[in-house]
Amino acid sequence: MTPALDLLKKVRAEHRVHSYEHDPKAASYGLEAAEKLGLDPAQVFKTLLASSEKGELLVAVVPVVGSLDLKALAHAARVKKVEMADPAAAQRSTGYLLGGISPLGQKKRLRTFIDNSARPFASIYVSAGRRGLEVELAPGVLAEHTGAAFADIGRV
Repeated sequence: MTPALDLLKKVRAEHRVHSYEHDPKAASYGLEAAEKLGLDPAQVFKTLLASSEKGELLVAVVPVVGSLDLKALAHAARVKKVEMADPAAAQRSTGYLLGGISPLGQKKRLRTFIDNSARPFASIYVSAGRRGLEVELAPGVLAEHTGAAFADIGRV
């Protein structure tokens, strides 16, 4: 179990867990998950951390097929500027290792933003807190349990 799955179980949120054999040589953790689980990559989301000019860490959940638009995230978070967070700071703050950072069950509750492209899907897939482990849940359930706002923060 991971803190993400513990949280979902505790609040009795509807979800399904999917696991696969992670290849340490995989170039992209998210695309690897989509491929190995036979999923539409547009439905698989990666969790990225960015840092504002004041040092606030922000969580961005965007499709694995695209990238994070830093300007759009700054606009959504109402800050002047953001840059990708230091990997060590991301791991320290969330309690997860890179490639397995889940938006759920993080050590510190950070402001979270989910790309609007998640909304039309009945369910999306995000890291369950470990490489090779994904959790499937409705976008609204993810937003509810992370306190997230939806915004146009992804770029294809």
